[in-house]
Amino acid sequence: MMMPSAVYPWQQAVWRHLLGYIELRRIPQAVLLSGLAGIGKRRLAEGYAQALMCHAPLSDYAACGQCQSCKLFEARTHPDFLLLEPEEPGKAIGIDKIRQLISKLALKPQFDKYRVVIISPADSLNNASANAFLKCLEEPTARTCLLLLSEKPSRLPATIRSRCQMLSCEAPERNIAEAWLKQQGIAENYPVLLSLSQGAPLLAAEYARQNFIDARRECFDIWLQIAENKKNLVAVAEQWQKPDGLELSVLLTWMIGWVADIIKSAFQIDPGQLLNPDMKKPLQALAKRLELKAVYRFYDSLLIARAQLSTPINKQLLLEQVLISWSQLNNR
Repeated sequence: MMMPSAVYPWQQAVWRHLLGYIELRRIPQAVLLSGLAGIGKRRLAEGYAQALMCHAPLSDYAACGQCQSCKLFEARTHPDFLLLEPEEPGKAIGIDKIRQLISKLALKPQFDKYRVVIISPADSLNNASANAFLKCLEEPTARTCLLLLSEKPSRLPATIRSRCQMLSCEAPERNIAEAWLKQQGIAENYPVLLSLSQGAPLLAAEYARQNFIDARRECFDIWLQIAENKKNLVAVAEQWQKPDGLELSVLLTWMIGWVADIIKSAFQIDPGQLLNPDMKKPLQALAKRLELKAVYRFYDSLLIARAQLSTPINKQLLLEQVLISWSQLNNR
């Protein structure tokens, strides 16, 4: 089966599964596509949406790319394609957007094919909007397919998950991801980039474009200096929380990875299993001098801090507390 350019090489199995719905004429009312950030869920969903709306599908049921529907879709002007997403990244999809969606779904699709709604990320629905969205699932409208995308499907209410066909989008095998990155012109540091992105190629490519490895190394060096009382941690927290600085979620994820590698190094695990293999020497040195039980407690506190980012919290104070705990851990 030929794959359209919109689908990445590692998505072939899920893509065939989606096209199978069309072939069997058993289109689910709602599909929940879950998986890590940076593996291409959005493009996969859009490829399926275009196939559902195409007026002259190919022999494998993929979109032709040439008909009026496909051209409207590619121009982002198709009247039967709706995209729901937060006003800003990290914000919730409010109930007003769901009410507007319900009003639109009350009308019939303008073409005689399917109408498709993509909700991304679906786990950004708040309690009120999630409850309102249940109406779309409980009272389905004609020729309408809802595609929900989520990195954290467990955050969705069970009442929503249970009404969706669930498809998991897995990260590709390491050799496939590395080959794809090389095709994008990324010939250096791809093992580290893939480790940082948990194997998600698109996220790894974005990290390469943003010089994340250099930024991460700089932050790590400062983190080590805090451990040695060579940096003012309040000043560091202010620097890291500037508007043009890194997202706190990224910083905390890096720290979680560093601490996880300290624990692995304490058990003398093969350095090839480290999340940060390029930092193994300083991480191994930390593992030799830090109390392991205290490291475990600090690791737990980092996980809690990252989870608190989705709540109304003073991020500056949160980061300061994390750095204070790190400093105290090193000065026992």
